[in-house]
Amino acid sequence: MPEGDTVWNTARVLEKALVGDVLTGSDFRVPKLATTDLTGWTVAESASRGKHLLLRLTRADEAMTLHSHLRMEGAWRAYAPGERWTGRPAYLIRVVLRTKRSVAVGYHLHEVTLVPTAAEDGLVGHLGPDLLGADWDAAEAARRIAGQPDTTIAEALLDQRNLAGVGNLYKAETLFLRGVWPWTPVRDVKDLQGTVTLAQKLVASNRGRWTQTTTGSLRRGQTSYVYGRKAMPCRRCGAAIHKADLDERVTYWCPHCQPQP
Repeated sequence: MPEGDTVWNTARVLEKALVGDVLTGSDFRVPKLATTDLTGWTVAESASRGKHLLLRLTRADEAMTLHSHLRMEGAWRAYAPGERWTGRPAYLIRVVLRTKRSVAVGYHLHEVTLVPTAAEDGLVGHLGPDLLGADWDAAEAARRIAGQPDTTIAEALLDQRNLAGVGNLYKAETLFLRGVWPWTPVRDVKDLQGTVTLAQKLVASNRGRWTQTTTGSLRRGQTSYVYGRKAMPCRRCGAAIHKADLDERVTYWCPHCQPQP
């Protein structure tokens, strides 16, 4: 599932494949960019902001940013020229970027946009402090969450305007480790700053690897406390883990370790 660490790792893949090179070709399979040609542009930087990817391009005195959002299904893959593209079915390809040494293919991307780099703020300026960014500020994230006292803490952690980078996995695991029932109103959460600080530590601990773990174990079936473990015994108390589906979001919790107030 693309969460803050997955997007950060993806930015590193694109950095290794493209940064410093001149694009020799591009193919956009989204209507609004179908005729766009980025041949001749240099890939200057690959960055992430929460769950957003930002490829910064330069040509002479111009600077543009190719923005994409992975949401639930998106992915970027890098290949050597001539290598078979095996990431996803071809009909899911949205963007292809070519250099002399690499081909970057974006599958099932959302919100693919090309804007002047100076206008990036219009795309990501609404986001809260980035859990993996230089702007991370636990106090500011807690302040933003506290401004919505009637919102459930689970919803508040997923709101990217409060803090950028938490998804269903880290939401569920953070609340379990804090012993907080997911539907607790923000006003009743005792230590908001401690909660967001833990979320940041969990996300940051998985930078540089694709296996996401919150338990410290990388062994299959042992990487989470509650996420993905419906009806399985809690690792702390043995009670059966519960699961609830809310629209496109899912929540896991232990009814004993995270009791309803």
